[in-house]
Amino acid sequence: MELRHLRHFVAVAEDQHFTRAAERLMVSQSGLSASIRALERELQTPLFVRTTRRVTLTEAGRALLGEAERILAQVRAAHEAVAAVQGVLRGTLSLGTEQCIAGVHVAALLAAFRRRHPDVEIRLRQAGSGALAEEVAAGRLDLAFAYRTQADSDQLRSVAVTREPMTVLCHPDHRLTAPGAALIPEDLSGEVFVDFHPDWGPRRTTDAAFSAAGVRRTVALEVNDVHSLLDLVDENLGVAVVPRHFRHKRPSLTALPLKGTGETEYETVALLPPEQATSPAARALLALLETGDLAPPSDGAHPS
Repeated sequence: MELRHLRHFVAVAEDQHFTRAAERLMVSQSGLSASIRALERELQTPLFVRTTRRVTLTEAGRALLGEAERILAQVRAAHEAVAAVQGVLRGTLSLGTEQCIAGVHVAALLAAFRRRHPDVEIRLRQAGSGALAEEVAAGRLDLAFAYRTQADSDQLRSVAVTREPMTVLCHPDHRLTAPGAALIPEDLSGEVFVDFHPDWGPRRTTDAAFSAAGVRRTVALEVNDVHSLLDLVDENLGVAVVPRHFRHKRPSLTALPLKGTGETEYETVALLPPEQATSPAARALLALLETGDLAPPSDGAHPS
């Protein structure tokens, strides 16, 4: 089994189209088709269901995809590790993050990383924590900042970044608003909630807190970005339970502490593959986060 066959297979699986995959790989369509056929002969099973408009993975193809992505990620990490030993960090850093993640100023972190490692290409993807965990485990992302979604496994490990309590945001005219008031989940029974998609970390944290308290809630307004959530609460269309740092994003809203949730807190972690499969670029980014040295050099020059 050749690495180029696996690269070709992954590209076709991602694009679900031979022509688009061939254009992206800069190979001929006939050559790409021959490569896939060679892989299917070796494995003695079809990997794709082909139609005139697109191709989809067979069951065998789906089984192969995750393994192929991990193999290619490990090969890339090996190349980058050799380059790092030679004193040059290069290659690609594929980073995932939820929006407005606690404890990480992603833009400032990436700017500091680029100043120190200008030869590394940075790719950034925003998604929910569940999807990010799957992409790190599959080798499609080198590192992700997300909510802790699961225990460490042989394909995924986590490094703690920060923890913070959850806060209730509501309109200043809402009935719950009172100076210095603290709420418990029972106080919110029957309220209309604005919240994120169930894959997002804040939603998972809130669901866990209310479940632990035995309080049922209904999310009537579901969004996929922070500003839409704040706008809906600002129009008094519902209340939101969010990580505490969200209260600074819309000072016009009233922020009330949420008590009575036991040990339930929003926990930000860095999700990485196993130690031996972690790329040098991911290690460098995590080290930069841990030191907190994000300021540019005083003379504006790149560090050596």
